[in-house]
Amino acid sequence: MEDRLLYLTHADVAALDVPMATIIEAVHAAFLEKGSGRVEMPPKIGVHPGAREADNFIHAMPAYIPALRSVGVKWVSGYPGNEAHGLPYINGLVILNDPDTGVPTAVMDCTWITAKRTAAASAVSARYLARPDSAVLGVLGCGVQGRSHVEALTVVLPGIKRVVAYDVDLERAQAFADEIEQRHGIQARAVPEPREAVRGADVVVTAGPILRVPHATIKAGWLEPGTFASAVDFDSYFDGAALHECAKFTTDDVAQLLHFRDMGYFQSVPAVYAELADLVAGHVPGRQSAEERTMAVNLGLALEDIAVAPLVYAKAQEAGAGRWLPL
Repeated sequence: MEDRLLYLTHADVAALDVPMATIIEAVHAAFLEKGSGRVEMPPKIGVHPGAREADNFIHAMPAYIPALRSVGVKWVSGYPGNEAHGLPYINGLVILNDPDTGVPTAVMDCTWITAKRTAAASAVSARYLARPDSAVLGVLGCGVQGRSHVEALTVVLPGIKRVVAYDVDLERAQAFADEIEQRHGIQARAVPEPREAVRGADVVVTAGPILRVPHATIKAGWLEPGTFASAVDFDSYFDGAALHECAKFTTDDVAQLLHFRDMGYFQSVPAVYAELADLVAGHVPGRQSAEERTMAVNLGLALEDIAVAPLVYAKAQEAGAGRWLPL
């Protein structure tokens, strides 16, 4: 039996740089397993330190995916006010265990994994809900998730040729656009008004902080017919009437969405058309016409982290990265 575990810092995990295409395939495989009833994953539980209006959370997210021989838990926090202190919004750790013995095998920073797997889940949704010929991507919220979503969506929608970026901080939106052009070689521009990032877009990503009370910036009529939207920040960016324009409103886990609704989120959302796992497993069809407005509100599931963390662990062992610690 192993008497040690591998510790990987944020820098270690980021330097290993598992390719986004590989991450998307791992997340796709995990959702296929979920759709086939072969994943054990209770709804995430959490605590919410600070005042209610602070929208802070710390969640525990365990999962077991037998087909991937992967089991573990993510302990993750989200504090919208951290930026003012020079700290990331998302912080936390992933712990992996040996599925045969339960012995911990690795502890790693979760921020890079969270950024990549969240975007990968949106990319999996896009495979079933976006128009394959999508060419214009609107991004509202130019932080970590905005960047990772451009990376992931251009993998599954290679026809994307233009990114339109909005942020409450226009300078940050401009820096984001400049970075996208340099990294991905596609045209990108920053806009001063949120509607400019939505109008004419084939795909819209909202990636601001998760809020219990939505600011509801995106109104009915803003999403073009045929648009696919990925609301990474729950329903924070969307007015209820805009949500109800979507012909297919999907999520990654209905039980979890209902749990959050009981906590005060998702008070104006339409009925859920399908879970992402049901789309992947072929239980229900995805997009059925070019005119449908479709939406994914993926809440972020432990199975995504527990599908991706083993990729990081395996690559770290190959590269000799990290530090071995005694148990």
